[in-house]
Amino acid sequence: MVTRRQVLGTGLAAAVSALALPAYARKRPIKIGYISPQSGALSAFSEADKYMIEQFLKTAPSKGLNVEVLVKDSQSNPNRAADVARELIVRDKVDLILVASTPDTTNPVCTIAEAEEVPVISSVAPWQPWFIGQQGNPNDPKSWTSFDYVYHFFWGLEDNVSVFLNMWKGVESNKSLGALWPNDGDGNAWASNVGMPPAAAKAGYKLTDPGRYKNLTDDFSAQIAAFKKNEVEIFTGIPIPPDFTTFWTQASQQGFKPKLASIAKALLFPESVAALGPLGHNLTCEVYWSPKFPFHSSLTGESCEALAERFSKAAGRQWTQPVGFTHALFEVAADVLKRADDPTDHEAVAKAIATTSLDTVVGNIGWGKDNVPPFARKNVAKTPLVGGQWRRKADGSFDLLIVENGNAPNIPLGGTLETLR
Repeated sequence: MVTRRQVLGTGLAAAVSALALPAYARKRPIKIGYISPQSGALSAFSEADKYMIEQFLKTAPSKGLNVEVLVKDSQSNPNRAADVARELIVRDKVDLILVASTPDTTNPVCTIAEAEEVPVISSVAPWQPWFIGQQGNPNDPKSWTSFDYVYHFFWGLEDNVSVFLNMWKGVESNKSLGALWPNDGDGNAWASNVGMPPAAAKAGYKLTDPGRYKNLTDDFSAQIAAFKKNEVEIFTGIPIPPDFTTFWTQASQQGFKPKLASIAKALLFPESVAALGPLGHNLTCEVYWSPKFPFHSSLTGESCEALAERFSKAAGRQWTQPVGFTHALFEVAADVLKRADDPTDHEAVAKAIATTSLDTVVGNIGWGKDNVPPFARKNVAKTPLVGGQWRRKADGSFDLLIVENGNAPNIPLGGTLETLR
């Protein structure tokens, strides 16, 4: 019987295939599609892509894998992400798709792939906006269903909220909390009843939420005025990097300086913080990967520190958090393809993903664990999260120190939390 996906076909390859043909793939290499935001407002998430893909292709033959990686740029646009997913499925006939970085990229790709019965390993998006955001009715939990072909690993909003609240505990404040949440998948999830508001209220914080704003806004005067009016001393949000640069610069100019600012997403990258100059000192963020994490690569045996050093030397730049997760995507892909009965059969690959238990540079990845709610347990695997603070050095560069590890005590602290004023 010829299935629908077997007659789908072509696309543009963006990497060369490796050698060492295993017995099951002598006719052609295994095709892996890779999608991430390599240009546009979210491009900082993809700084490690080129290097990690090159290293994977060099390593694959030693693992008995004959692979080809077809790279696509979502251009930080959900519509474009969906289009390139279709290209990989319909024109390239990929055997597996890897996708990374924010729901704007992961969700459209996974939705298309699930409908076309193509296996996907997804990451670098909190699991709630990934899982709930793909449901037909996100507001009706009773209608939510699991997926058969798409699988995701990352932390959840509950982990990030907990890390931020743990950091704020150590700061004496009036418990006036201000939030800057955009009108996108991440912002809407953070502002919802599965995000920050109920947890903050339970911890005694009074929330000032000026409402959703459009990404790439150039004037935050109204939000800043609201925060000043309510004497906000603890500030949080999940803006894209250029928006936080605009906001924080305007906040300084207009006299808004909280005691602590904990910003998700925008402060993940050293370039984003360096763009702020002295204003970047002591800003805090979530840390989902660091050279200080106590894990090793299943592909190369490297420690997190060695992986970061090798990336920095090759790329001529400071390590960035996506280094670990981009590498881990290919770790899981290699493990899955080796274990699949037939790595060119979509059902076999999906089955292999579902039965994964692999120690990687971001920790153990395995689906079906009880640290995820039952409704999402089949498709979501959680990874550890800690809190970090950016410290400006004499030469103007920044170090990201781990200052909170309450939910992952096996990850060592690197410093003590300091306030902005």
